Amino acid sequence: MSISESNLARYRFRPALLHPRHWGTWLGLALFFLFTLLPLPLIDAAGARLGRLAAKNNRKRFAIARTNLSLCFPDKSPRQIEAMLVEHFQAQLRSALHYYILLWRPESVVRKRIHCEGFDQLDHYRQQGRQIIVLISHCTGLDFAGAALSMDRPANGPYKEVRNPVIDWLIARLRLRFSARHGGRLFTREDGLRPLIRETRAGKILLYLGDEDLGAENSVFAPFFGVPKATISVLGRLAKSCNAVVLPCIACYDLARRRYDVKLLPAIENFPEGDDVRDATAMNRAIEDTIRLCPVQYLWTLRYFQTRPEGEASVYE
Repeated sequence: MSISESNLARYRFRPALLHPRHWGTWLGLALFFLFTLLPLPLIDAAGARLGRLAAKNNRKRFAIARTNLSLCFPDKSPRQIEAMLVEHFQAQLRSALHYYILLWRPESVVRKRIHCEGFDQLDHYRQQGRQIIVLISHCTGLDFAGAALSMDRPANGPYKEVRNPVIDWLIARLRLRFSARHGGRLFTREDGLRPLIRETRAGKILLYLGDEDLGAENSVFAPFFGVPKATISVLGRLAKSCNAVVLPCIACYDLARRRYDVKLLPAIENFPEGDDVRDATAMNRAIEDTIRLCPVQYLWTLRYFQTRPEGEASVYE
């Protein structure tokens, strides 16, 4: 299947999604839709409550997040780490409930729930003839950042397929809702780098996620909050190949204003240097800068330190 066909297949509804084995999923989505008719303050309160329950009952993810936070914030006391953990699960469940805004609310409502900062850089670098890579951190408001960047500009983003076909179609539809009208596409890891480079050279913004631990292959160890982390060493080569600047980005939910503040930080300086370790270190440092803007809203439940340097034991056991 070609890239254009794969994107088209993800975006379009397929009759097979109505198979009886998916009826449970559709029923759950219908109930969720009815729930989202409540006022946003009540939805946020429900998310906070569900987050507390998740923190209490999902011990596996709670333990992973505790390990990550303890490694990255060694100056925090155990009590402070526990408080951050609860706040993180509340932020994660709250943002999960907010998906209805991106899925079913008019564009005017979506824009109302997003506040953009630093977006003047996009026009600035375009006028200089530079291409743009946006380094998005894995945060609870990730898809709001994607929407902010793709509503008015051509942008391509990453995509990891979901096992449930209905949810997979729904998330793909969400991520292409605005970008598709500008020719935006979703790219999976299987698509490789060539189409990403081609599309970025053609002037589309590349949304890049570089903070997951994807194993030792194609990775180097670079510090992340002072801890050696297996880091994919691709961003520097992408930036060089595309003559692109790299702008770090994060979306932080402002509970008082009921909106996502999507922030583009200044471009990573002197990037790339041409050395994989130094470039990976610069990327991780930029991601750290975004995390400090709203620490509990980073996705701490992922195994960022799964791959260890030779001879080191797993930190998650």
